[in-house]
Amino acid sequence: MRTRMRGWRWRRNPLRRRSDVVEAWTSLLLAVLLCVGAPLVGTAVGWWAYGDARATQTAQRAERHQVPAVLVQDAPAVAPSSQGVRQPLYRVPVRWTEPGKGTRTTFAQVPAGSLRGERVRVWLDAKDHGVGPPPSDAAVWQHGLTAAVWAACGVAGAVFLGRAVIGRISERHRMAEWEAEWARTGPDWGRRTA
Repeated sequence: MRTRMRGWRWRRNPLRRRSDVVEAWTSLLLAVLLCVGAPLVGTAVGWWAYGDARATQTAQRAERHQVPAVLVQDAPAVAPSSQGVRQPLYRVPVRWTEPGKGTRTTFAQVPAGSLRGERVRVWLDAKDHGVGPPPSDAAVWQHGLTAAVWAACGVAGAVFLGRAVIGRISERHRMAEWEAEWARTGPDWGRRTA
């Protein structure tokens, strides 16, 4: 039968070594870092990433605009696939008329299978180049949450790695302390004094 002694590293007893006390305190510190530090770092990084993505979204919404255009040529047809229902996008030339500037042409991404002459809405930048739409609100939130989760996992991974390293170092010190103790006790161990 095995008996568990909870907290034996904290109590005074002849088997407790200095390395046991150091390991117990560092384990407590690492547990606090894991339970408090990882969520705090994750939250801070998540809010920072959200703010950065929100600023990018605002800037892109300010500089990009959407215009109705007509396809100049057919987009490649949809290849049958069992991977999903989302259609791929292809870059094809489109034409639109801008008041005061006449007819303009550029390349824009359109869904597969779009035919020449179809009307589509395309996003253009300040130089009238075809670009993707600005990130949606859901994409901004997803970016912030992803950064938060990865940051918290990074801190947790660092804490677990630190615990493993401290455990190895403590074990080495514990064995050295036991060896020194045995060097003092060992010669008298088998000797009879009576």
